[in-house]
This record gives sequence, structure tokens and C-alpha cells, in this order.
Amino acid sequence: MSWRWVPDRRPGPSRSNADPPTISRTFQTQGEAETWLGEFYPSLISAGVRAVSLYEADRLVYGPMSLEPDV
Repeated sequence: MSWRWVPDRRPGPSRSNADPPTISRTFQTQGEAETWLGEFYPSLISAGVRAVSLYEADRLVYGPMSLEPDV
């Protein structure tokens, strides 16, 4: 099976009508996907992604999960 992150489709304050960037990367395991997100979430936030959901093939595992820091 492959695991993948899907950006949240809700627009953020700075991306009013734009589609979120795609995350084209797939992973062999859930752990690999979660490790990658832990390392690269600052780049995703910079690209306008505000939340992501984790899928195994076409099954939603969890999400949307916010990438923004708690205030």
C-alpha cells in the first residue's frame, strides 16, 4: 500500500481562491509519511498549506490536521 498526504482544500487567509499546492510524494509506511511531515511541514506552511490529511491508498486515516502552531 502507499501512504500520502493531501492538503486541506479550505483556503487560508493568504490564499483566498487559490488551490493548495499538491504533495506528490508517496510513502511505503505510515511511519515514513509521518516522519517526512515532521521534517517538511515548515516548507508546506510557507507554500500556503494550512492542514493535511493522511491517506492509505484511498482510505482516510486521519485529518484534516492543522499545521499551524497553537496560539
